[in-house]
Amino acid sequence: MDNEKAFAYLEDHVNLEKVTGIAAGSVGLSLDRMRRIVDVLGEPQRDYPVIHLTGTNGKGSTARMITALLGAHQLAVGTYTSPHLEHVTERISRNLEPIPVDELGRVLDELSSLEPLMGERPSYFDLLTAAAFSWFSQEAVDVAVVEVGLLGRYDATNVADGEVAVVTNVGKDHTDGVGDWRAKVAGEKAGIVKPGSHLVLGETDPALRQIFEAEGPGTVWVRDDDFGVIADRIAVGGHLIDVRFPHGVLDAVLVPVHGAHQMDNAALAVAAVEAFFGRALDPEVVAEAFAGLSLPGRFEVLHRGPLFILDGAHNADGARAVANTLADEFEVSGRRRWVLGTLAGRDVDELLDAFGIRPGDRVITCTPPSPRALPAADLAAAVAARGVSVEEQPDVADAVEVAWRLAEGAGEGDLLMVTGSLYTVGAARTAARRLGLLG
Repeated sequence: MDNEKAFAYLEDHVNLEKVTGIAAGSVGLSLDRMRRIVDVLGEPQRDYPVIHLTGTNGKGSTARMITALLGAHQLAVGTYTSPHLEHVTERISRNLEPIPVDELGRVLDELSSLEPLMGERPSYFDLLTAAAFSWFSQEAVDVAVVEVGLLGRYDATNVADGEVAVVTNVGKDHTDGVGDWRAKVAGEKAGIVKPGSHLVLGETDPALRQIFEAEGPGTVWVRDDDFGVIADRIAVGGHLIDVRFPHGVLDAVLVPVHGAHQMDNAALAVAAVEAFFGRALDPEVVAEAFAGLSLPGRFEVLHRGPLFILDGAHNADGARAVANTLADEFEVSGRRRWVLGTLAGRDVDELLDAFGIRPGDRVITCTPPSPRALPAADLAAAVAARGVSVEEQPDVADAVEVAWRLAEGAGEGDLLMVTGSLYTVGAARTAARRLGLLG
């Protein structure tokens, strides 16, 4: 099977992520299907230790930070994340280098020949999860960093038993917000915590802690109680932080990304790796790991003067983080331009409030490349109702090009922010590459 046929084979399987927004590979509150798949493959997810991550926001950033820290210890690190920005190969990587197209095609070919033995037909996410586990085994990685697709307990990735379970936070995504939704979401995320494992808990609500502890972890570290940022200074190109852990304190760690929320993610990542090794990390190794850190699509600065930023914020918490980071770390004295594209089902007014979009701003709405996209016209109507100047450019690439041409000829203090969905940001990165703003 050549690459074209291999990727067509993948696309021929139901992609719940596109249709419903649910990336979980196992439907119907059961992991039976995914267990059959990995059984046919010979349980590749047991060939290496796993650090398993869940949480509403920050999973992808924290996974990249953990991978960088492990890689700085000269380990071969497999990382599985979702969704991708520009190409599906981004989801499966070795030391943050995406799986080569030919390699993913070969692994998918192997899975296609074994599918008749799997029983129930796998989903798109099942196949990618199985491909990741299988490729990591073939590559003989030393450790795998695995990000949950949805919640945790019945996510396809949960056939792996994480030695370290990491929970970033508990937010409102994938819930109707009715009743005790936080406890219900926490209960599903807690499903990745295996008996005897080490839980690194970034969620600080004391009412939720017992839900995670009920899963029987051997050790629990909670952010702000057992580890956390104790000082945070804005530095050139990022932040300089002091962080404490059960094994000691790291002083003046330079984290070259933007946003105070990312410093919490950095503390979580170091705590996870300390939990994995069972010891303090060498400050020089931490410095080396973070020196080359980049977070594509997460407050990614493509240009300065005018300022051009991409951020995949898709919910109110993420949007507030964008607004706070702009206010705290950047001087925007001129016109603020936004390219916005989001998915249906979001509370658009809540999202616009959180971003702080106001009269005087200029907004171009677009339609993200997803079957679940909110049409650009619908988003434009919500923006216009606030008295904000708005126009529609349904295609993301067209929206980015129009906005950049306007910003490029404007003042040094102007801002162009592209945000609202990772699907929007992924398409925007491709457009920015064509404009010569990305290598």
